[in-house]
Amino acid sequence: MSESKAGETKEPFFRMSSIPGANILVPLLLGCLLNTLFPSLFETLGSFTLGMTQQGASPLVGAFLLVVGTTISFKSAPAAAARGAIIIAVKQVVVIAVSLLILYVFDDNLFGISAMVMLAACTGANNAMYAGLMGTMGNEAERGAVAITTLIVGPPVTMIVLGAAGQAPIGWSLVGAVLPIVVGIILGNVFPSFRKMMAPALSGIIVLVFFAMGSTMTFGQLVNGGLPGILLGVICSVVFAIPTILVDRLTGGTGVAGAAISSCAGANVATPAAMASVNGSLYGGAVLATATAQVAACAIVTAILTPLVTSWCYRHFGGEGKKTEDGSVSVARA
Repeated sequence: MSESKAGETKEPFFRMSSIPGANILVPLLLGCLLNTLFPSLFETLGSFTLGMTQQGASPLVGAFLLVVGTTISFKSAPAAAARGAIIIAVKQVVVIAVSLLILYVFDDNLFGISAMVMLAACTGANNAMYAGLMGTMGNEAERGAVAITTLIVGPPVTMIVLGAAGQAPIGWSLVGAVLPIVVGIILGNVFPSFRKMMAPALSGIIVLVFFAMGSTMTFGQLVNGGLPGILLGVICSVVFAIPTILVDRLTGGTGVAGAAISSCAGANVATPAAMASVNGSLYGGAVLATATAQVAACAIVTAILTPLVTSWCYRHFGGEGKKTEDGSVSVARA
C-alpha cells in the first residue's frame, strides 16, 4: 500500500498543482509549443488528431459550456446573470475610457498602441478561459456568468465607440454561442442523474479545450506583435483586472470572476480586419498588419497572465471555502 502511494507521488502531473491555473496553462502552452515547432504537424496527422486540435476548438468549447451548464442550478441563475452583467459592464467602461484618452490626449499613440487596437483587444474576453477558471475556482453564480459575458464578442463595441459603423445586429450565431450553457442548465436541473454523470467530465474537458486552443497559436505571434503587443496583454490582464476585481468584490463577489474576465479572446484578432473593411484608408494596409499582430500577441499574453492573476486573486481574497449563491460551500481547488 505504501509502495503504491509512493509511486503515485512520482506521477508527472503530481507537481502540476504547484503551477497557478495549471489545468489551463499547461495544455495551452503545450499545444502552442507544438504548433510553433512543428507548424504542419496537426494537418499532416489529420483525421481525429486534427479534429480534436486545430479544427476542434469550437466543438470542444461548445461541449465544455454544456458541461458547465449542468453544474448551475435554477436558483443561482439570476445571481449568475447579475454577476456577468457587472463584471463585463465595468470592463467595457474602463477600456472605452482609456481608449478615448489614447485617442484625444495621446494623439492615438500610447507606447505604440492605438485606440482602435486597445478597443479591439480588450473589450471582449476569452469566455472559454473564463469558464475554465470558474470551473475550478468559482461558485455557481460565477460559472453561470459566462452566459452574459459571451454576449460581448467581436468588433461591434469597437465599431460603435469609434463611430466607424452602427451596432451589429444580434444574429443566430450569438444565440448559438449561449445555447449550450442554457441547455446544460436545463438538463442538469430537470435530470439530476444527468448532472451527476457530467460532473466528473468538467476537469478533463478543460484540458482538452485548452490544448486545442493552444494548437491554433504560435509564439511567433508574440514576436510579430512586438513590445506594444506584449504591453497590451499586460494592460489587459493586469491593469484592467484591478477595477473589475474591485467592483466584483464591492458588489458581493469574491473578486475571482473580475480577474478571470480580464483577457483577450482569440476571436478579437479579426476585429482590425473588420475595421479595415469599414474604413480602409484609415485602418487598412500597414495599420491593419500591425494592429492584427498586436491583438494576436495580446491574446497569447493574456492566455498566460489571466490564469495567474485569477489564481492569485483566489488565494488572497479567500475564494476557497466561500459560500455559493445557493448557500452551499464551494471547495474548488486552484
